Amino acid sequence: MIAIGVETKVSRLESIVEQIGEAVLSTTETIERLGQRVDSLSLQLEIQGKQVEQQSYQIFALCDAVQSLADSHQESIRQISQLSQTLDRLLYLIQNSDE
Repeated sequence: MIAIGVETKVSRLESIVEQIGEAVLSTTETIERLGQRVDSLSLQLEIQGKQVEQQSYQIFALCDAVQSLADSHQESIRQISQLSQTLDRLLYLIQNSDE
């Protein structure tokens, strides 16, 4: 009878050890999958970081182009203003020469 009790306890211990082993294996697999996901996310973040850097260069170039356009626009307005003043003087001279 004592032998049966010992065998039952050994059997239960074996079952517990087996369950612990399965839990350890399952946890290891889960950690490996998480590691793969973290690696994947890191790669995606690196790619996105490079894209953001490239976009910042493009935005800088666009801002520079807009500034050049604004400068050119101001110069055109100045020249148009001078042309208008010259035309006003010519019109004045033409009108006064008839009198």
